[in-house]
Parts: sequence; C-alpha cells; structure tokens
Amino acid sequence: MTKPAKPKSSIIYNGPSLIDNSPIVVVAIVQSGNVKTGNMIQTHIIRADINPMQASKTGADFAICGDCIHRGKPTDNPDKKTAVNRSCYVNLGQGPNQVFKAFKAGKYPTATPEQIQAIGADRMVRLGTYGDPSAVPATVWDNLLKNAKGHTGYTHQHKTNYSSAYNRLMYSADTAQDAQNAHSRGFRTFRVIPVNQWKEHGKTAILPNEILCPASKENDKGLSCIECKLCTGSNTKAKSIAIVSHGIGANKFKG
Repeated sequence: MTKPAKPKSSIIYNGPSLIDNSPIVVVAIVQSGNVKTGNMIQTHIIRADINPMQASKTGADFAICGDCIHRGKPTDNPDKKTAVNRSCYVNLGQGPNQVFKAFKAGKYPTATPEQIQAIGADRMVRLGTYGDPSAVPATVWDNLLKNAKGHTGYTHQHKTNYSSAYNRLMYSADTAQDAQNAHSRGFRTFRVIPVNQWKEHGKTAILPNEILCPASKENDKGLSCIECKLCTGSNTKAKSIAIVSHGIGANKFKG
C-alpha cells in the first residue's frame, strides 16, 4: 500500500482580509526550529502584494495586524526599514520576509481542504506566527484544526466583530486594566508586561488570576508552547497568561 504523502508547507488561504479587504495570504509551515514554541505548525499571515517590512513601514500591515499597538507608527523616513517604535516581537526581516519571498517565487502549493486538514492532523498548531488570526475566515482555522492535537492563538481585534474573533483565541491585553476588564467579561488574556515595569515590580506585576508564561525566559519551568498548551483561548478553564515584553522591539513597549 502506498503511504500518503507527507504534508508540505502550503498556502491555506489567499483572499481578502476580514479587517480591511486587502489581499492577504496565509502560509502554513510544517517544520519549525523555534525553541520557544517547539515544532508546531507555524502560520504566517502576510500581505499578498507587499513585503512585510514595507507593509510595516507604510501602515499597510493594518490588513493583517489591525489595531495592534505593537505595530508602531508608519513613516516615510528613508532611513527606517519598518514602522517607528515598533514593539512587536516578530523580526520581519527573518521569518515573514522569507515566507513572502518564497510565496512570490511560487514555492508554496495551494492546499485543498483535505490537505489543510492533513497539515494540522496530530500536530500542535500556532495560529498567527505573524499576523492576527482574526484577519482570516474562521473556516480556514476550523479546517486546519479539525484533527489537530491543539493550538495557540491571540487577537488584538476584540473590539470588533470579525467572524474569526472567537473563543479559541487569547484576548491580547496590553495593560493590567485592559486585562482585568477582559477577565470580568469572561475572556482569558495574554498580557504583555513592559520591561521597565518588570524591572521595577518583578513578579508582583502579575495579576492574581494570571500566571507567568511557562515558556518565557523569566520563568524557570522551561516549557515550550507545544508542552504548555495553555494559550488556547477562553474555552479553556485556566488562569490567564502574562509575559514580559520580548523580541526585537521589547524595550520600545511602555504599556
């Protein structure tokens, strides 16, 4: 009997953004060397027509990031490669830009619905390695996660009514007050603590109904996301998660 073909990194969505109707594409990467997350299926949500760095610099990343405050401010400064004061942890010159180049070079096949299910089957899936999952129709994620072991996902689009802003995504909070307001409404949050606040307050900066991200460098548990499995949204009965601002723009986030 012929063994079924192994899933390939593929395009799982190519169409309009639910945020502003701009052309976007979602590429599922089947192998990852990301130490923090572990070997999860990684999904890059990017503009289909503009490379990620240029999209950031011009503000066109609104299509895939919405009103996330970590985007920074658009600029026409020729010396800047991305938005000013961008505090997002994602290094656009690495993963997202490489995925964009490969997409433009035609290196990713477009997956059928059955192939999308096969990509996620028996795997942990990261919804939005870059980009907000709420920019993408919920049916895409439903299909990818149909036979998956689990997932992580986050959204800043909780003030809107985008169809994929459902309970399988963590509510991204950027202040303690924002998190507390979300908790009172029954949402689990993933809150970013500014580096300066952490240095001043340490673990007392964590709210009573939060825990420090087990995969963060400040936590001695040393778990990866694939082991932790707590960032699955408000359908999971567990405490919310807090993490100290990290990555390339860590010190630019002031809360």
